Formats: sequence, C-alpha cells, structure tokens
Amino acid sequence: MKGLSYSFLRAICALVIGLVLVMFPDQAGDYFVITIGVIFLVPSLISIIGYFAQSTEMRSRFPIEGVGSLLFGLWLIIMPGFFADLLTFVLGFILVMGGVQQIASLSMARRWMPVPGAFYLIPSLILIAGIIALFNPTGARNTAFIIIGVSSLVYSLTELINWFKFTRRRPKT
Repeated sequence: MKGLSYSFLRAICALVIGLVLVMFPDQAGDYFVITIGVIFLVPSLISIIGYFAQSTEMRSRFPIEGVGSLLFGLWLIIMPGFFADLLTFVLGFILVMGGVQQIASLSMARRWMPVPGAFYLIPSLILIAGIIALFNPTGARNTAFIIIGVSSLVYSLTELINWFKFTRRRPKT
C-alpha cells in the first residue's frame, strides 16, 4: 500500500459518503447509523461466540466489552433516528477537519512549489460548511445532509486534484 496515499483514500471515502448523502438524504442518516450498529455487532458477536466456543479450562474472563458492544450495536440498529441527529455533528466535524487538513496541506506544498491562492477557496468553503453543520444541526436534517454531502463531494474532488497536482510531485526525503 506504499503507492496509495492517504490523500487518495480520504478522497474516495469522501466521494462515497457524499454520493450517498446527496442521493438519499432521507435515509442516509438512518443507514449510516445502522451500518455503524452492524460494525459494533460483528466483533461483539465474534468475542461472545469465541468465549462460549472455548473449553471451560481455556476460558478467561467473560467478554463484558463484547456484551456492551452488542447492546450498543443493537441500540443503534433499533433507534437509528435518534443517533442520526448526532451523526450530523460528526459529519460536520469531519468537514471542519477536512477543510483544515486541506489548508494545511496546501500551506506545506508552498514549500516546494507555488500554490495559487484560488486553491484555498474550496477548502475554506468546506471548513465553513462544516462549521455551519456543527452550529445548526437542528434545522432540517435532510438539508444538512445534502449540504454535507455536496461539501464531501467537493472535498473529494479537490483532494484528488491536490493529490494529482501537488502530493505526487512532493520531493522524496
């Protein structure tokens, strides 16, 4: 995985999240929460089943973390609407971090090549969209998800452009 950079992976993840949020804003929050619930369920079930599959002489302590993870995963799956509102905060925070990261990467790229000021416009807008999502999540959730989705798509595209234009040309140290 040496040739594939984290910038490229971030761009692909942001692209997928953005497409889902824009295409299905009504269901996106619930589906993301349900997916997170399943992510909690799978390892918890493995740990609990693994505990009971061992012979009684080999068993260590009971997997309390597995039970807690199982209960939390079930709660996420059963009540996704409750957690979908919290997801707006998380996605807004991710946009803020993405905007800050892009601005920092462009600032670092200035050390080895000129970076036009226009390249800072989109990361600044992504940062602003994340801040708006953080401070106004109680508005229409679908509108927030569409804004976050479009911002994620723009972030993805600018991250790919920056990766092609700057990161790949970074001098090897």
